[in-house]
Amino acid sequence: MTEGIAIIDKPSGMTSHDVVARVRRILKIKRVGHAGTLDPLATGVLVILVGKSTRLFDKFVAFDKAYSATMQLGLKTSSADINGEVLSTRPYEKVSRDMLEEAFKSFTGSIFQVPPMVSAVKHNGERLYKLARKGVAVERAPRSVRIDRLELLNFQSPFAEFILECSKGTYVRQVAEDVGELLGCGACITQIRRIKVGPFSIDKAVKLEDFNAGVLRDWPVGQNPA
Repeated sequence: MTEGIAIIDKPSGMTSHDVVARVRRILKIKRVGHAGTLDPLATGVLVILVGKSTRLFDKFVAFDKAYSATMQLGLKTSSADINGEVLSTRPYEKVSRDMLEEAFKSFTGSIFQVPPMVSAVKHNGERLYKLARKGVAVERAPRSVRIDRLELLNFQSPFAEFILECSKGTYVRQVAEDVGELLGCGACITQIRRIKVGPFSIDKAVKLEDFNAGVLRDWPVGQNPA
């Protein structure tokens, strides 16, 4: 029986479910899943579980994550990313690199974060992103997450490129929006790339167009993925 894991470099414009569906067609097997959703805007590491390895879901999804991302100051949208409806525009020209770096310090360590409406969190049994598509917004309880590293790499106003290393359940787009609110100018994400999931980094990922049964890694269910 075909089974194992694959580390896919998810392309932009596809949902994680789209990737799973593609893998199912290639392998001609139904028992395929992923460990940790990436939304259509995001690219990068997507762990695909095949066959009996789907039983490892809880272990893989619990891994810490790392992302590279870019945020745009001065713009607040309905989805906290550039593809959402623009809710407001505010002046951002006075924001300096020092101000950004100081704001980032407020979001390191253990923090509480409100899941965005475009997340896969469930509300009364329905995914938030499905409610968002219907134009429905609901109250969301803050969740405790941990941010180990939030580092500004490059700042060419209004765009700020950064690295985020965090616990599971942390939303990059929400970090950007919250930083924008703290600075008083608003912000949204323009690109997200997941560069690491636990021990699996982007340099070990295979492009979706290159995926085949031969790239599956043998990963017995009893083996610890860490």
